[in-house]
Amino acid sequence: MDAEVDATRQAASADIELPLLLDALYLKYHYDFRGYALASLRRRLRSAMTRFGCRTLSQLQDRVLHEPASFPALLDFLTVPVSDLFRDPSYFKAIRERVVPLLRTYPSLKIWVAGCSTGEEAYSLAILLREEGLLSRTLIYATDINPQTLQKAEAGVYDIDRVAGFTENHRRSGARSSLSDFYTAKYQRAVFDKSLRRHIVFSDHSLATDSVFAEVQFVSCRNVLIYFRRELQDRALGLFKDSLCRRGFLGLGARESLRFSTHAAAFTEMVRDDRLYQRRDDA
Repeated sequence: MDAEVDATRQAASADIELPLLLDALYLKYHYDFRGYALASLRRRLRSAMTRFGCRTLSQLQDRVLHEPASFPALLDFLTVPVSDLFRDPSYFKAIRERVVPLLRTYPSLKIWVAGCSTGEEAYSLAILLREEGLLSRTLIYATDINPQTLQKAEAGVYDIDRVAGFTENHRRSGARSSLSDFYTAKYQRAVFDKSLRRHIVFSDHSLATDSVFAEVQFVSCRNVLIYFRRELQDRALGLFKDSLCRRGFLGLGARESLRFSTHAAAFTEMVRDDRLYQRRDDA
């Protein structure tokens, strides 16, 4: 019984400490996690507490406020740097079959990959567009809030043991070439072609605090909104709507949708299973 009482007290304290920690991170470092899903944040912060040797969120807050060098490590826990080249191949196949024919009608293209993590999705789109003959007139904006993951993304270097999975995903996406055409294997690493990186601009951008920075024809933001609470999801979808040209395209993750969003009426559904949408003319 005493253990149950103690656990209840700890949980009650954590409910008080969590918003204080998030406020502190915003005020000190200008990173706003206050609109993120609480259950996910709690899981990640429990892992961070173990990593930092802190028994409470208050101790963790004290650590990151007074030791700024510790914040980048905490940021790695608060963000989710998980991706794959051509993750969910049917999504990229749907882009080839349904979106690319319409993208061909534009003289130049701008694409926004929001929440690009370590860059796999940006490179996937660059490869797809190279295969479809569109990369030469395309600029891809790949954004994330974590500067460490952006550095990894810009390097375009991945462990060689991931390449077999990348290759199978690429094949299933309707590939028109071999993935090996786009990377060089060195020292157990796959280094992706610099000619792809010349069409990608990696930059920090927060969906929680920042505004629209360009008009684009396609926004791809996958497996990011699931970590947001409803209000922040709606803010992000509003940014995507405002950044898209009329009849521009939006791609979301398999567990995400426009349902219940105040911006749902601005889009028509193109491919339901692969979460591809098109902005309406009158939106």
